[in-house]
Amino acid sequence: MSNVATLPAGKAGFSLTPQTLDEAMRFADTLSKSSLVPKDYQGNPGNCIIAMQWGGEIGLPPLQAMQSIAVINGRPSIWGDAMLALVRGSGLLEYIREEPTDTGCTCTLKRRGEEEVVREFTVEDAKKAGLYGKQGPWQQHPKRMMQMRARAFALRDVFTDVLRGVHIAEEARDLPTEKDITAESSTVDGENKPKSRADKARAALADRRKEAVTVPAVDVAEVMAAISQSDTMDALQAAAELAGKLTDEAEKKAARQKYADKLHAIKEAAAPQDTAVDPDDEFLKGLEANQ
Repeated sequence: MSNVATLPAGKAGFSLTPQTLDEAMRFADTLSKSSLVPKDYQGNPGNCIIAMQWGGEIGLPPLQAMQSIAVINGRPSIWGDAMLALVRGSGLLEYIREEPTDTGCTCTLKRRGEEEVVREFTVEDAKKAGLYGKQGPWQQHPKRMMQMRARAFALRDVFTDVLRGVHIAEEARDLPTEKDITAESSTVDGENKPKSRADKARAALADRRKEAVTVPAVDVAEVMAAISQSDTMDALQAAAELAGKLTDEAEKKAARQKYADKLHAIKEAAAPQDTAVDPDDEFLKGLEANQ
């Protein structure tokens, strides 16, 4: 690194501050290989560069930026203590008073030249937001979490120019992810609405299956009557197709015999000299035509 800044007299050490993109890339590569940086940055020099640049824009040196900026749901946020440190460092904060209790927290602060501002976050607010009792910090440290919410509301409302829209990490962790939003928006009035093409295709196939006409069950008496009333081969073939809808094996056997007798009678009436017809074959053809 070509730029090495010495510290004030009486403080040992040096500070590395990259001045060019090439230096920043080399610095980020070095940091990403260190186990002293948060896991979001280990092995990811790109995240390191973005964190350093973003930290520089809000007044955090590179290493402080990497310790204070948390990547949550793919977005950088800043921890509550670092947020307060930035505001204090701006010289614009006249005073801040936080009053955390078991039922909530009130944050009162004043910016120089402006009126006092009060923001609060209570147990009721947490319950309405679905946070109170949520697994994690909300179960372990509910008082602290309500304090961070009240602090974030007050600091972000009053010091927008200092914080430049940055989110507090303690709040960002509770925001729904893109996956959560997609899952929630996919349910309307209790019905799952497909989103991707694959989902739409599967839903359409399921609809077609639901709408498919189920072969209705037929009564054996109806089949027998159709066979008995048949006086032509076409009519008998139609009766055979109807018989193919029978599900009971005994009924099928009875229909087969009835069909064979009727087929023999029709063949005999049409050509008395030719009765050598295998009724089973003809009956099977009728069944196959229906399958």
